[in-house]
Amino acid sequence: MLWRVRTTLPDQPGALANLATTCGTAGVNILAMQIFPGIDAVTDEFVLRTADGWSEANVVALVERSGGAATSCLPCSEQALVDQPARHVRAARAVLAQPAAFPDTVAKLLDAEAEPTPDGIGAEMDVMELAVGEVTVQIWRAAPFTLTEHARGAEMAALVAEVLERGRLGSPGLAPTPGRRLSPADAPEFVVEETAVMATVNGTVVGLAALGVADLAPGVRESTLRVDPAWRRRGIGTRLLVEMAKVAAALGLDDISLRTSADNQAVLPMVLSAGLRARIKMSADLLTVQVPVRQLTAPR
Repeated sequence: MLWRVRTTLPDQPGALANLATTCGTAGVNILAMQIFPGIDAVTDEFVLRTADGWSEANVVALVERSGGAATSCLPCSEQALVDQPARHVRAARAVLAQPAAFPDTVAKLLDAEAEPTPDGIGAEMDVMELAVGEVTVQIWRAAPFTLTEHARGAEMAALVAEVLERGRLGSPGLAPTPGRRLSPADAPEFVVEETAVMATVNGTVVGLAALGVADLAPGVRESTLRVDPAWRRRGIGTRLLVEMAKVAAALGLDDISLRTSADNQAVLPMVLSAGLRARIKMSADLLTVQVPVRQLTAPR
């Protein structure tokens, strides 16, 4: 059986040797190790192989007999033995290929979850917040994140921001595909209604943002936003998002929530272009963007 173990050892000579000796005596093999330096103590992560029949409690007791404290232990697969620099290179490639998948990518890189697991709800979990422009991405884990991991996550978030900015500067926008008797030269007009905002061209709706009927939670309303494929990449989605946020603020809501497929690469750039603060989380194949709106002014 393979186990991923994190523990805090005293920052003094012989601490690792003591752990290695205890493991060797018990017939437990140390297959991999990461060290996260601290000031008075060091957080170490190990991949241990034990005989069949060992439980999480057995492993934790073994480590704590060796001087470990705040020990966490989870079963793992041979994937945990992949070289750490190789994992970071793969993560960087994934971000370059699909920046919107950043929440899931960074969570996997740091052995965390893009949202609290059902088992973790109500339990004490550590959360890391990563800023990509005005967007905040949260990842969750039972074991506390180290300063080293916070630094790694921040660098990955900076990479996402840089990729999105380069894409924005390098793609000034494409003219919409003519169709449905719409002229590419026509500029859309934005019509604000009670709970919706429409983008129209010559009386034809090319984009729509609307608030749902019921709140997902107190002060939080689910929203929808769609733009005609022929009129995308013209800033229409960004404008619709901003105006819809103002409509929600005028109704006294605290937040609006957008849900889309996890592979929708337009969402993160759209939120960043809108200049709105937001929280993004990914769950399975679903990407959720929650935007605070209370401080916004109502649309004209």
